[in-house]
Amino acid sequence: MLEKAVREQIIALIHQEVVPAMGCTEPMAVALCVAKATELLGQKPEEIRVLLSPNMLKNAMGVGIPGTGMIGLPIAIALGALIGKSEYSLEVLRDSTPEAVEAGKAFMAEDRINVSLKENIKEKLYIEVSVRAGEETAVAIIAGSHTHFVYLMKNGNVLLEAQKAAIQEGEGETVELSLEKVYEFATTTPIEELQFINEARRMNENASKQALLGNYGHDLGKTLTRPLGKGIMGDSIFSHILSATSSACDARMAGAMIPVMSNSGSGNQGIAATMPVVVFAEENHNTSDELTRALILSHLTAIYVKQSLGRLSALCGCVVASTGSSCGITYLMGGNYQQVAYSVKNMIANLAGMVCDGAKPSCALKVSSGVSTAVLSAMLAIQNRYVTSAEGLIEDDVDRCIHNLTRVGADGMNETDRMVLDIMTHKN
Repeated sequence: MLEKAVREQIIALIHQEVVPAMGCTEPMAVALCVAKATELLGQKPEEIRVLLSPNMLKNAMGVGIPGTGMIGLPIAIALGALIGKSEYSLEVLRDSTPEAVEAGKAFMAEDRINVSLKENIKEKLYIEVSVRAGEETAVAIIAGSHTHFVYLMKNGNVLLEAQKAAIQEGEGETVELSLEKVYEFATTTPIEELQFINEARRMNENASKQALLGNYGHDLGKTLTRPLGKGIMGDSIFSHILSATSSACDARMAGAMIPVMSNSGSGNQGIAATMPVVVFAEENHNTSDELTRALILSHLTAIYVKQSLGRLSALCGCVVASTGSSCGITYLMGGNYQQVAYSVKNMIANLAGMVCDGAKPSCALKVSSGVSTAVLSAMLAIQNRYVTSAEGLIEDDVDRCIHNLTRVGADGMNETDRMVLDIMTHKN
């Protein structure tokens, strides 16, 4: 068992990275920044200027904004200024009403909002909001992580300046992890210290069930539960995992007013790290303690991978979260540490290179690809079948495999990232 001080550090890290979110985290982070700037201004802005890093723009262009029936940044920005509360963090728009949405539409129609790329920015997660009303001005900047304010200013008076520290320190990576340490923490920590993770189960399971009550996005989750889906995919643990996970993603990407528990700044990652593990445990008749440990293993593995990948990259986040859920499922199958490591190798061998082309309804399709691979990887791992170091990105050391994956995603795919954004912003 890890020392108590180390356990407390890891628990604090999980609390920092596994948090509730309403709607896609990128436009919600922009709305949060707008809300903060507006609060500093102390009145309704007459003009809002938003500068974003390319990755932020890419992930906020095509996703539904909760409670609005609309997609994209302008309505999120308008509502952030009109009814947003920064104290709500990534649930910044939870007080939205139909009347507020109409007011937001009117605000947009007055041509008060300007959104553009921030030039020469290396930070992949960067939001700069400037607001003005008469002679009054305010600026708020978020960088490094979705809720991390690094600069606040009102009327030329700097109230907070932590930008350099934020870029140097990254995203709160204060705990040095390895897959073995993740596994040891998840499997040996006193169970009462881990119970908090079950809120992720409650919240994301509720989102999955609520999603089936409406029609959201591409209705992938519903399609899998209908006679056509059951006739083709069967009525199995595997199809139930796909349906439960993708339905929550359907609703979230379409802008349903349904909160989810996120992981590393992504609701889809939170869903993909939670629902496959929950469904497998329920149908495999695992104990509640085993499920709790499996959820910790899944979420902490995703956090570990994101430490070297970064908040936003050209690599689809479902690769990361599904790798976590594959570890959790392997554990629920009775797997030991070595078999959990095998599942990670199988995941990297299969999904490395899946491109992120922004947050949007079709993310449910990518999530279903990730979690289907998670089940397949766990099935192989529990039989001691795994991709070897003679193949591709895989090495004998599983942590080196993980860093090979994140090198490809964080560095090798940068040009891919630029091309994807260029294609997305130059469609006819």
